[in-house]
Amino acid sequence: MTTALATRLTAPVVLPCDPACTVLRDGVVDVDDTGRITHVGPRSSAPPTDAPVRALPGALLPGLVNTHAHTPMSLLRGMGGDLPLMRWLQEVMWPAEGKLEASDVRVGMTAGCVELLRTGCTTSVEMYFFTDAVIDAVTTVGSRVVLTPGIIAAPGWDRLGSWQEMRDEVSARIDADGLRSGPGERIELGYGPHAAYTLPPEALESVGEHARERGALVHIHVAEAAEEDLAQREAYGSVPALLDQVGMLGGRVLAAHAVQLSDQDVELLAARGAAVAHCPGSNAKLAAGIARVSLLRRSGIRVGLGTDGPASGDDLDLWAEARLAGLLARVSSGDAAALTAAELLLMATRDGAAAIGRDDLGALEPGRWADLVHVDLSDSTFVTPEDDAQLLSNLVWAGGSRLVRDVWVAGEQVLADQEPTRVDRATATAELRSVAARLHA
Repeated sequence: MTTALATRLTAPVVLPCDPACTVLRDGVVDVDDTGRITHVGPRSSAPPTDAPVRALPGALLPGLVNTHAHTPMSLLRGMGGDLPLMRWLQEVMWPAEGKLEASDVRVGMTAGCVELLRTGCTTSVEMYFFTDAVIDAVTTVGSRVVLTPGIIAAPGWDRLGSWQEMRDEVSARIDADGLRSGPGERIELGYGPHAAYTLPPEALESVGEHARERGALVHIHVAEAAEEDLAQREAYGSVPALLDQVGMLGGRVLAAHAVQLSDQDVELLAARGAAVAHCPGSNAKLAAGIARVSLLRRSGIRVGLGTDGPASGDDLDLWAEARLAGLLARVSSGDAAALTAAELLLMATRDGAAAIGRDDLGALEPGRWADLVHVDLSDSTFVTPEDDAQLLSNLVWAGGSRLVRDVWVAGEQVLADQEPTRVDRATATAELRSVAARLHA
């Protein structure tokens, strides 16, 4: 049985984000009626088609993959902005989040999804609560999510149930609906144990078991700041050592932040096949430190980029994170070639997808979902766009999100000329501000 070709997109430049970060000139991307890519290549050698052809100016590239976010916290943006991590959490964030209802989370996630799409980000890995509200927002806006509902045992959070109840709710959902669901498989479920310092070891062990049994992603904050997990490090040596001892590192594991790691920790994460979500903006703003990204990558660890929540990030712009990741890698290593433009683009796309175990996202290749971004090349950002290396350099170091014009998810256009196609951006912003006013009061 063959699937019909739904559309052919052409562009002067196509960036497939293959391992070599090829710049394809006068390219074609074919999308079938299921929303998957069937062909990518030069127009001169493209197969014949009767499908509609849409000729786009500029460049086509894969949708960006944000590997660590708490997007509903767009409601709390700017609160406690000059505090270190633990005071920020305990004195500002957790009390404010205690006021949230499901309807609030839906509003925050809806506005955040629109913001993500406008930057060219099609997939976000979310750790948050009120699962139905998050899914409803993503489904409404048309983006894509890997949702790992939060599991936590910290003061004030028992209003949402025990960690066992939080774990069991995720397991029940996966058992009922599968790991992936919705049109274009836009929803994937996983587990979001908050951190080693907010859950007992038996909880970490149990969540890891539930996830492995279902092939689900475990998404957990790991060694973000020096002061957060002193007791755990004293007892076990390090957070990765603790996670390994309880068996959590045996499956699909995404370690968010991973700043305070020793050489031995890096070796352990590499040996267990764990991935890292690098969030340089949040780490810098909270004075948590600079992750050793070059060492992580050299050690064979899959590293993607994340914005963290917009209450600490403060934006949801993965292009800005890519630039900052490159700058910090260079200044911390003294190597002006650390993390090139091509490497940073891959970290935001292909590598991010690999970090979450998704070989159907993050690149323009046959069989992957047609999550596409169209960027403007007419901008003065591009001084010699006919030069491949210079084009990549200008795109990553100087261009970024302001160049995004159109976005498709699973072959459906969800952003047209910078505006969402399914929801009204002004309405989403007004609703966000209304809820935020109450929370900030």
